[in-house]
Amino acid sequence: MDYAQPAACLDQLQRLHPIDFRSTHETLARIVHGLLAARPAPNQHLEVLEAARDTLNFAQGEMARAYTARPLPPGRDGENMLERVVGLWQAMAQSYAAIAEADAHVGTLEDQRALLAQRRVSYAGLALIEHFRAHRELPAGLWRAVHASYADAVRDGLAGVRVADALNEVWRAQSPREAYVAVLLVELANPYGRSERELNWVIRWAQRFAPYCALDTQLETQKPSAYGVDVGGDAGLRPLGLLARTPTLLRFDGSNLAVQIQAVLAQFKRGVKPASLGLGDDCPTSVSARLLLSLYRPWGLAASGRRFPRRAKTGEVELTGDWLAIGFALNGELFQQPRTATARRTLSEDVPLLTFGERAARISDPAAGAGGHQLAFESEKWTVLDQSVGGFRLQHAGEGVRLEHHQLVGIRPLDADQLLIADLSWLMYRAEGTLEIGINVLAGVPRAVSVRHKVAPGRREPFQQAFLLPPSPALKSPGSLVLPPMWFRADSILELREGETSRHVCLRKLLLRGTNFDQCSFDPAEDLSPA
Repeated sequence: MDYAQPAACLDQLQRLHPIDFRSTHETLARIVHGLLAARPAPNQHLEVLEAARDTLNFAQGEMARAYTARPLPPGRDGENMLERVVGLWQAMAQSYAAIAEADAHVGTLEDQRALLAQRRVSYAGLALIEHFRAHRELPAGLWRAVHASYADAVRDGLAGVRVADALNEVWRAQSPREAYVAVLLVELANPYGRSERELNWVIRWAQRFAPYCALDTQLETQKPSAYGVDVGGDAGLRPLGLLARTPTLLRFDGSNLAVQIQAVLAQFKRGVKPASLGLGDDCPTSVSARLLLSLYRPWGLAASGRRFPRRAKTGEVELTGDWLAIGFALNGELFQQPRTATARRTLSEDVPLLTFGERAARISDPAAGAGGHQLAFESEKWTVLDQSVGGFRLQHAGEGVRLEHHQLVGIRPLDADQLLIADLSWLMYRAEGTLEIGINVLAGVPRAVSVRHKVAPGRREPFQQAFLLPPSPALKSPGSLVLPPMWFRADSILELREGETSRHVCLRKLLLRGTNFDQCSFDPAEDLSPA
């Protein structure tokens, strides 16, 4: 087929089968790249691109599944997928720019100039956002391409002109400025710290709230913490106090957006559902409220300093993301059902167990290891980049265990005997394949315990491993329980066993929910005997 001919391309679009998304994606790439190279008549070129948008959007999303659910390092199976998806987004942006350039000489698309500008900004932004979805470091030049597309729209007087866009789920229309602001908002939302599901909501909500934001040149009276963006640079929004006063510097104003978020949260309290407020029907009210609260300051106010300042630190830590390995490191033995009368097995009698990402054939008593510390088996060593009171920023080069957002991990600095537990708050792969993560240490010195739900008399339920975090007066944190995933139910009763001691507790409030754990507060459950 001749992919340089618009008529043939339109015919081919009619023959596509979206279910076979790989073949569909390949055909779409040939159409887009073929027309971009051939440069047919601007009106015919535009007709093909507009006809392809819905199918292309679907195929790109299906291709991206290879790396969005569990991020892959560069060089792995999903690498080629990422390159193909990003390349097609960029080719779409370049195509709309090429149509606008060609039509400047013939004037057949005068009434479509705003649409061409909006599409170019939108697709340049999608190429950048795709790196957030893959948790990859942004290559040089991506922001510059987004800025240039917006600057051209401003130059041509098109930045504020709204055009129809069926892919905008909320408004079904968008201006080039709104498309540009939506990309800026996504970066402000800590995209490397979001799960796939959360980031999809953030991307949708950025389009929902972009019309309430403003960009201007009023810089003189602004606080250093206010956000600005240099349209001539290669970065997104930054505090004005960190930016040079260049002719291309703009102030970002999200004050009206802050009011909108407050209004949405007030609607939630009155029982209004997220779908009715343009947030989508796939996000529960409680989750929407928590996510919006986390976006309120960066989107609506200004930059805030870190609660605990980071300080440079060198060294290594040992880290595991395996639930049972964390318990082994704390107790010196693999979790097993509590026994009331018989002695437990020694470690040397245990079967091989999964340790810090590796398989140990046989493990000796941890107290017999060098130094007598409890991590007496192979572990992954991570380099410390910096540290604060609340956590660490770590780096690991080469192959390692695949980690997920908000996964519970165990961490032990090499100069400490005690293992701590932490929430993996963000992760990002550098271009050379190095993985960087940020972890927030859960306050308190953890102890491995056994828990099970209280059931009707006469029934038995097996115990599961959990972790008890006693109160930490220094950090002003109450005690909490870290349970297996989806265990939390408000006011439910658990039997908690530690050694030979058993008691009942009542779960009160969910403090944090991760991919493999629930952290919750609890109170003693009175007048209950062990089941």
